[in-house]
Amino acid sequence: MESFTNTIQSVPLNHYILLSAIIFTIGVIGVLIRRNAIIIFMSVELMLNSVNLLLTAFSVYRGDAAGQVFVFFIMALAAAEVAIGLAIIVMIYRNTNSIDINVLNRLKW
Repeated sequence: MESFTNTIQSVPLNHYILLSAIIFTIGVIGVLIRRNAIIIFMSVELMLNSVNLLLTAFSVYRGDAAGQVFVFFIMALAAAEVAIGLAIIVMIYRNTNSIDINVLNRLKW
């Protein structure tokens, strides 16, 4: 465990912040631009993972395990989101034969 902490702390914190910001931005762009429900779903997961990376990096740098515990709860929430989200996507596909977000306007009436 000691060598892992030293390895993470050898990389400057700014690099973790920059990497996390890039990954989060890719996720936001994926949510805003794409019309495919699965791609949007994956983009949301990408945003959650970028936050997890940042929380873990800050946790190691501060020497406090609270951030890593919080990451564990976020991962549990993401697992529940995957189960429910994929079930919703499958039901949408069964009803509309498409996973395009624009087709969902038909479900209003």
